[in-house]
Amino acid sequence: MNKMDSITRLLEAGARAEGMRQRAIAANASNLHTPGYKTTEVQFEDLLEKALKSDGPLDLKEITPKLYHPENTAVKANGNDVVWEVEVGKMVKNSLRHKAFIRLLNKKYRQIEQAIDVKG
Repeated sequence: MNKMDSITRLLEAGARAEGMRQRAIAANASNLHTPGYKTTEVQFEDLLEKALKSDGPLDLKEITPKLYHPENTAVKANGNDVVWEVEVGKMVKNSLRHKAFIRLLNKKYRQIEQAIDVKG
């Protein structure tokens, strides 16, 4: 896989992870008062960092986002651990990251289009 293709695929993986994270945040928020509901989060950044630091070739299968339930959250009397303010904060942060990935992807695609036009 060439460098340009790797960068594009990493940006696409990031955008997919943020999409998955947005759905997890929405599920958490909609279950704010559901007894026994446990917060769902997305594991991605640490997988990306590990893959980028490895000496071997970049394997995008290793950086597929995964859902998990954090175990260090405070649980309310009804067994639910969702905190509205935390979810809103995650949503804002996630929206900004998603926009950044999409903007970078658009820039990368424009570069590819320009390279094709120059050769054509």
